Amino acid sequence: MLDRRRMNNQESKIGISLRVIKAENYLEKRDGLSQDWPEFFKKLNSIPIFIPNTLDNVESYLDNIGINGIILSGGDNIGDDPERDITETKLIQYGIDNNLPIFGVCRGMQMINHFFNGIIKTNSSKDHVNNPHKIKILNNIFSENLNSEMIIVNSFHNNIINDENLGEGLKVFARTFFDNSIEGIFHNKHKILGVMWHPERDQNKNDELILKHIFYDDDFWKNLS
Repeated sequence: MLDRRRMNNQESKIGISLRVIKAENYLEKRDGLSQDWPEFFKKLNSIPIFIPNTLDNVESYLDNIGINGIILSGGDNIGDDPERDITETKLIQYGIDNNLPIFGVCRGMQMINHFFNGIIKTNSSKDHVNNPHKIKILNNIFSENLNSEMIIVNSFHNNIINDENLGEGLKVFARTFFDNSIEGIFHNKHKILGVMWHPERDQNKNDELILKHIFYDDDFWKNLS
């Protein structure tokens, strides 16, 4: 296991996965990321490390850089781009092996669920697509840190996770009010947490607080477990 000590927030390097983009006017694929993310990294006092989907050795790449945490970004479905699925699977395993905090966003949360043998279902309606809504916070650690048992989040997904489809070792900390589907999860052993909304798009204080706890507060994980 690598030594992940950091002297201060400015030195924290957070690796983030990239979506695969088909460039219509070029005979090539590209890795890409919303420009919202680098802006959000500034608020977190972190350095973004972009992780390509075509690396032969993801582990060696991360070892050389010395990252302090991992974000699995959103966009696209599991199975659309095998190279991304493979890369993100390696990222989760790398985070576990090196005791790094992992944060999954929308597809990223679905990838976490998939990694732990859970199932992702396609929603029968479009009620989660472009539909900001209230979610209930079920875990005391989260509600105390957010000073609320309810927050409003954005929503752009058409895949959902229900209790019967939840992966092994995963616990629920947030649900929607209107259909009780799972909006937030964490692992009962590893430093892994996922949400179905996109914190980088709204960049509000609640989301900023959650990410700062994930990447900078070791006591948060101790209390959560």
